Amino acid sequence: MNTHATFPVALPGAGAETLMWARPEDVEDQALAQLRNISQLPWVHGVRVMPDVHLGKGATVGSVVAMRDAVSPSAVGVDIGCGMQAVRTDLTEADLPEDLRGLRRAVEQAIPVGFASHRDAPDVGRLGLTSGRYGDWDSFWAGFSGLHDAVQDRERRAQQQMGSLGGGNHFIELTADESGRIWLMLHSGSRNIGKEIADRHIHEAKGLEHNLGLPDRDLAVFLAGTPQMERYLGDLYWAQEYAARNRAVMMALFEEVVASFFVDRGREVTFGDQVSAHHNYVAQESYGGVPLVVTRKGAISAQADQYGLIPGSMGTGSYVVRGLGNEQSYCSASHGAGRRMSRTKAKKTFNVADLVAQTAGVECRKDAGVLDEIPGAYKDLESVIEAQVDLVEVVARLTTLLCVKG
Repeated sequence: MNTHATFPVALPGAGAETLMWARPEDVEDQALAQLRNISQLPWVHGVRVMPDVHLGKGATVGSVVAMRDAVSPSAVGVDIGCGMQAVRTDLTEADLPEDLRGLRRAVEQAIPVGFASHRDAPDVGRLGLTSGRYGDWDSFWAGFSGLHDAVQDRERRAQQQMGSLGGGNHFIELTADESGRIWLMLHSGSRNIGKEIADRHIHEAKGLEHNLGLPDRDLAVFLAGTPQMERYLGDLYWAQEYAARNRAVMMALFEEVVASFFVDRGREVTFGDQVSAHHNYVAQESYGGVPLVVTRKGAISAQADQYGLIPGSMGTGSYVVRGLGNEQSYCSASHGAGRRMSRTKAKKTFNVADLVAQTAGVECRKDAGVLDEIPGAYKDLESVIEAQVDLVEVVARLTTLLCVKG
């Protein structure tokens, strides 16, 4: 199948131009209805739909929404700044012990998962994060006082959750590329503080008069030039930065664990450059000379030569990609494989024996607590990559060897 010639396709019944890198017949009806609702908003310039598209809260996961003079908090989602980070090491598969359980336990001990958090904020100086991109922590934390009044009692918790994974589809992985070189990778976002910020602003937007007649009040927007939009974007940009710093701290802790693990075995480890990408965020961009507020909810930026990360599910591996700068997609690509069934349906469809079988060869949890994250609940990663050959090119295919989940 020549996917390059097949996609994109226009979504029938849409208002603003809605182009899909997925077949409408392969997308659940509720998600298509969401996309049509979004496209009908008077502020929407265009909608782009990624191959990992599926139903979301208010706005569809796997969608890119370009608006004129407005922004919809639900088109970003509640995990503001959620994204990926990866680093290539000089380790090879030949350096790994046959049993990786000890390494997984060491990672789980160093990095809180699920609802857990650090007792005290991590020592960023010890982790080497007091210079460069993440150097100015004082100014960053000083920005907390400017956030929404309703989250001002959450600062201590936000500090304790800095450098923690969370649950759901978030993960920490050790993977190998086709040459056998080992990569470290993780997926997480802005933890509870991002959700608290998003929830407050979504609630506020729903009460604004210009949103009262919308087909779906979850799509409520803030309008440019208003104090509400200014406050939302200020809080959102802070939360996006929190998410990026959260991943940086976790990766530093992950590197520290890996380095210590192999030093004890007589092997020094060298870490290369980082690849980092948000996939729930807002950016102000221009296409066709039109300045737009672009929200990506479950989509990455794929500007020309920009590196990105597209994961599958636990056990199915991931891709490192390079953007092709396709403006037809608003220079975007998918953020992962995307769910093909809800968490509830996954728990009803599969059992722990299925999880054990589908994660064979991967050192990870194999219990009912992560059954909703079973690979069978996700779309086929290879098909998702194949559908966007005009959006990104593959740099490396990563095979999962160890996976930590909350």
